[in-house]
Amino acid sequence: MTPTAVTPRKTPPTPAISARGLRKSYGDRPVLDGIDLTVPQGSVFALLGPNGAGKTTTVQILSTLLPADAGQARIGGHDVAAEPEAVRALIGVTGQFAALDQLLTAEENLLLMADLRHLPRAEGRRRTAELLRRFDLTEAARTPVSTFSGGMRRKLDLAMTLVGDPRIIFLDEPTTGLDPRSRRTMWEIIRTLVVEDAVTVFLTTQYLEEADQLADRIAVLDHGRLVAEGTADELKRIVPGGHVRLRFADLAALDAAARHFRAGARDPEELTLRIPSDGSIPTLRAVLDVLDDAAVRAESLTVHTPDLDDVFLTLTGHGTPDTTTEMTR
Repeated sequence: MTPTAVTPRKTPPTPAISARGLRKSYGDRPVLDGIDLTVPQGSVFALLGPNGAGKTTTVQILSTLLPADAGQARIGGHDVAAEPEAVRALIGVTGQFAALDQLLTAEENLLLMADLRHLPRAEGRRRTAELLRRFDLTEAARTPVSTFSGGMRRKLDLAMTLVGDPRIIFLDEPTTGLDPRSRRTMWEIIRTLVVEDAVTVFLTTQYLEEADQLADRIAVLDHGRLVAEGTADELKRIVPGGHVRLRFADLAALDAAARHFRAGARDPEELTLRIPSDGSIPTLRAVLDVLDDAAVRAESLTVHTPDLDDVFLTLTGHGTPDTTTEMTR
């Protein structure tokens, strides 16, 4: 009898970041109230929340800068509390404000970071030249940082984070204060890090569009608790308000359609009918089939699905985030 071949089970890859039950209080005021996180390798994870929600505190705990009061966190399989040196060897951190020496040039700042990382001199110079080229700073390499624009400073700050070739990068509101063009440049740099270098990015942001554009998964933090987590599309689907908007040529067509969609909201002045919808193709097909069966013709059809602004408003009740610096750590 031929023995049955047994296929060995594949061990799931170690998450880049995992946390269970993280808690932190300042005095009698809780800042983190037992949060759980799992971030796969080679992905972008965005932590979204209003001022004072605990975003910066989360980054500080995960990057070994602040001890948690309770709970456990692991970075690349290493315990943050028990193995801080091993964790620091894997990570890079870019804070809300550029950590640059204003009196030094871009090249000197990078070489200084290479020295702090204990890179051999030749390797430090090679890495510096590579990063200056990658971030389009070669022409400004010997220019004092004090003359740099905000966008150039943020690019150099991120370049300094990459001197040690980290596999996991924490970006705490990396585009705060940048103009739209510089912000989009930073987005492209972050995408390149993930796609070409397989780096994992943990991003905190108050720009909803930024999370929507960059993140594979998004978690919403409010009053120290995670109130939702998922992809951008998943989060948008949990918020009510999605609808199909039909416009008709005249009132008779509008009334005829309204008789077949009892849940529809009729607007006789605009000659439109709003029908609740999740925006999926089967739902749209069903709407069109009803119109076809009823021999009613719509002049136009538009689909509205909730965006991250709607998600934020619904889940936190604080209004949309602004660019104000998070004061509560």
